[in-house]
Amino acid sequence: MPRASSIAHARADKRAGKAPTTQAGHFVRDEIEAVRHGKHGVRSAKQAIAIGLSEARRAGVDVPPKKGAATAAKSAGTKAGGTKAGGTKAAPRRASSESTVTRARAALKALKREGTAGASPQALSAQGKRAASQRTAADRSAAARKAASTKGAAGRSEAARKAARTRAAKKAG
Repeated sequence: MPRASSIAHARADKRAGKAPTTQAGHFVRDEIEAVRHGKHGVRSAKQAIAIGLSEARRAGVDVPPKKGAATAAKSAGTKAGGTKAGGTKAAPRRASSESTVTRARAALKALKREGTAGASPQALSAQGKRAASQRTAADRSAAARKAASTKGAAGRSEAARKAARTRAAKKAG
């Protein structure tokens, strides 16, 4: 269940015109904190991020599905002839008689068996670098330009001060 503060932050980000992924960042951060506090574990940083994005989608953030990923809604009904005679899509059917509650309980139990190393700073850093390396320079540049435009004057000023501190620290070290 997403925290109310995360939902409020996401709504504020949406009003500010920020990207859906930025809005979802609050949910991902919550998920990483949950793992670090031992509520459950994850196999990798990628899994922690995926859980956070899933929470964001359920809370109403418009995060697009991963490229090439078929969603349940898209694949349901389209394989067996598209739509029913009445023009509505066929409802997806559960493969077995188990309830949603049973499945959710089993998933949480499995997560609790996993470790917390997937949410470590090192794992998240490596995941971020891997993700960035798969994007083109133009894509990264466009994202940076959009971030700068939605940051506002105070945000740009703070970012410039932080960059100056970072340069000074690198020079000294």
